[in-house]
Amino acid sequence: MGSKNNRSKRYTEEFKRDAIALVDSTGRTVTEVARDLGVSPESLRSWYKQARADRGEGRPGELTSEEHEELKRLRKLAAEQARTIEVLRKAAVFFAKESDR
Repeated sequence: MGSKNNRSKRYTEEFKRDAIALVDSTGRTVTEVARDLGVSPESLRSWYKQARADRGEGRPGELTSEEHEELKRLRKLAAEQARTIEVLRKAAVFFAKESDR
């Protein structure tokens, strides 16, 4: 039984940069370059779109890689705080019941 992570390939940042540069420098389509490199067109399209956003060429509202990382960090922090609040809520309920005895 293989999980999705076992089947999906991981590409280095250098490989991604080179693939994006091929699209930019050759005038070929993302699909053509992806086929030649043996990657899925969806992956290369995603890398290319992110690279454009990182260069300030994305659509309005598109996040840069840095902004994506900050958003991920903030979501992790929010989840951690939610867990802390839940523990404190349960403790408050427990101690409220204890003080009623």
